[in-house]
Amino acid sequence: MTTDKPSPAADQPPRATPLEFGIAEQVALYQREFPTVDPQVETIVQTLNRVSRRMGVAYDRQLTVLGITSAEWEVLKALVVSGSPYRLGPGELAKRLGLTPAAMTHRIDRMLADGLVTRERDESNRVRVIIELTESGRDKWLESMRMAAVFEEELLQDITGEERAALAGLLARMLRRIEESQPDALGRTADLAP
Repeated sequence: MTTDKPSPAADQPPRATPLEFGIAEQVALYQREFPTVDPQVETIVQTLNRVSRRMGVAYDRQLTVLGITSAEWEVLKALVVSGSPYRLGPGELAKRLGLTPAAMTHRIDRMLADGLVTRERDESNRVRVIIELTESGRDKWLESMRMAAVFEEELLQDITGEERAALAGLLARMLRRIEESQPDALGRTADLAP
């Protein structure tokens, strides 16, 4: 009588497929299926894509700690960059953020409830409504900027000042190229800031 002994590999659990391949491995898989892909270009694009996604996740985590969403942060930012007294009409806010008036109203309603902004009638034009940043809203925005600055410095800690300047220049050139050739979600290209 023979006994079937399992092979050593059978004793180990099956190897899981990674959720995300390494960049080089992913590029190699692309080349296998699409041999004319430029591996250097694909490596750059895939790396930028992954950096952007991971940064977005990190920023979202920071905003969660502060009790705000990235959508609310965008409204706070628009009000802050408008300058003191940090006031804009809802139509102007919607235009700056690429939102419909209804979506902007919904977002402002949530932010009003959280005390991040106020909504008042313009004293000089009673038809016009003004959205104004509250002290609490400005504090949340400033704290988010402090948290982001720490994260960003850690992210770039191994890159020298000279390398940072070169990287900033290269990325700016790439951004200009895509802004000139690819419209944003609303079809805009010309009105994007340089």
